[in-house]
Amino acid sequence: MNLVITGANRGIGLELTRQSLAQGDTVHAGTRDPAQAQELTALVGDSGGRLHVHALDVTSDESVRAFAAALTGPVELLINNAGLRTRRDDLEDLSLEDALQMLQVNALGTLRVTRAVLPRLREARGAKIASLSSGLGSIADNTSGGGYGYRMSKAALNMATRSLAQDLRGEGIISVAISPGWVQTDMGGASAPTPVSESAVGLLAVIGRLSLQDSGSYFDFRGERIAW
Repeated sequence: MNLVITGANRGIGLELTRQSLAQGDTVHAGTRDPAQAQELTALVGDSGGRLHVHALDVTSDESVRAFAAALTGPVELLINNAGLRTRRDDLEDLSLEDALQMLQVNALGTLRVTRAVLPRLREARGAKIASLSSGLGSIADNTSGGGYGYRMSKAALNMATRSLAQDLRGEGIISVAISPGWVQTDMGGASAPTPVSESAVGLLAVIGRLSLQDSGSYFDFRGERIAW
């Protein structure tokens, strides 16, 4: 399978890259600065030419266009993993500038990349778009408040995911939102309950089982549906 993973330099994106390579896939991995992505670039040598590392800033039209132009062949899977959570964004601590930055990366960045890669997705049969969301993006499950910027950005991503599902269903392209859970990454912290490898295994398993009937859905990494 030929796939794209954004935000592949660390955490979940890096582990998704490792596991996809282990499965024999060809991976186009996007990262803001390949020169600083030593763990990612270290995988190139053992990939048998199946790992291609690209510079990608999801907030930049120019960068995204260049990234899409560098892709080769039909893309069967796009994993929109690039994401951002800045400092505390509760009501009293919220920085509107930070909130805007999270919207730019988490929501608009996802849409920007998807639109640019769409011609390659259309070349594949039954391509899939998996956008990594969060349980914090659920409006129905928000019973604790806070997290304004991050919650808003992931809720916006969810809406884009749903619209993509409707717009692309007739072409057989699947679009879903998936939460990786609370994961032991730089963002999630060491106290998170889910190891990165476990989350990545679950994400790839859920993605692998997707059918067109699932398009427009919102899952967790165990395959359970999340309320919008």
